[in-house]
Amino acid sequence: MDLNATFFGQTIAMIVFVWFCMKFVWPPIVGMIEERQTKIADGLAAAEKGSRSLEEAQVKIDGMVAEAREQARQILDQANQRGNALVDEARGTANQERERILASAKAEVDQEVNRARDELRGQVAAIAVAGAEKILSREIDSSAHQDLLDRLAAEI
Repeated sequence: MDLNATFFGQTIAMIVFVWFCMKFVWPPIVGMIEERQTKIADGLAAAEKGSRSLEEAQVKIDGMVAEAREQARQILDQANQRGNALVDEARGTANQERERILASAKAEVDQEVNRARDELRGQVAAIAVAGAEKILSREIDSSAHQDLLDRLAAEI
C-alpha cells in the first residue's frame, strides 16, 4: 500500500469531519435523545402513578361498596325488627280486644240469663197462682200473698 498525499488528505478530512460532528452535530442529537428519554421516563412515572391511583380508587370503591352493603344489611335488620315489633304489638292489641269482647259477651250473656230467670220467675209465679186457684177452687188474693210468691220465685 502506498502512502501518498491523498491518503493523508482523506485522513485529515475525516478527522476534521469527526471533530465537526463531535463539536456541532453530536451534542444536539444527544440532547434530543436525553430529552426524549426524560419524556418517556416522565410518561412511565405518570402511568405508574395513574396505576397506583387506580388501585387506590378500586380499594376505596371496594370499601364503599362493603360499607353500603353493611348499611343495607343494617337497614334490613332494623326493618325486620320493626316489622316483628309491629306484629307483636298487633298481636297484643288483638289479644286485648279479644279479651274485652269476651268479657263484654259474658256480661251480656249473664244479663240475658238474669233477665230470663226473672221472666221465668214471673211466669212460674203466675202459673203457681193459677194452679193454686184451680186447686183451691177459690180466688187467692194476689196482693196479700205476693210476698210468699216472691220468696218462692227466689228459691226457684
